[in-house]
Amino acid sequence: MAKRSGEKHNVIIEAAVKTFARTGYHRTRVADIAREAGVADGTVYIYFENKEDILVSLFQELMNRFVEELCSELVQCQDANEKLETIITYHLTTLSAKPEQAKVTQIELRQIDQEINKGISGPLMRYFQLIEEVIEEGKTQNLYRQEINTRTARKVVFGAIDEVVTCWVMSTKPYDLKALSAPVYDMLVRGLR
Repeated sequence: MAKRSGEKHNVIIEAAVKTFARTGYHRTRVADIAREAGVADGTVYIYFENKEDILVSLFQELMNRFVEELCSELVQCQDANEKLETIITYHLTTLSAKPEQAKVTQIELRQIDQEINKGISGPLMRYFQLIEEVIEEGKTQNLYRQEINTRTARKVVFGAIDEVVTCWVMSTKPYDLKALSAPVYDMLVRGLR
């Protein structure tokens, strides 16, 4: 089935984010997403095969947009340190502004089966590659230690950012996620130098 796009497609995606964040992926029905989107159940099936397809499409679209916008920010940076700081700040600022999206990506996507995992791995790999390129650039610019394993460093960088967001999503006390950008950057860049 060919994927469709357009205004209704986007409305369904936005409704899915809200519904998954509120109810949880496993407890959400396609009818719940349709109701949130203000469309008939059958309309959802014009755009998506099933609930799994909605989740995979949602993540692919959000992550592709995230990486594209981040790349636009990175071209303005002077060196790898500035790029690393931009990655951290952009990640935390973007999810801070979209708490429902953060809840879906941090909580709901981790409770899925292997088939869905295959569907979301592509866009995530683009983000991982971007982080690895920045680490390699830092090594080339003699900003980071040459002996650092780039893949391991990427796991540490992404893992730190990811854990900070997960703790924020799960916290019962509200706090400013963006304010953690500087301390996270400081800690990570010290480890790379």
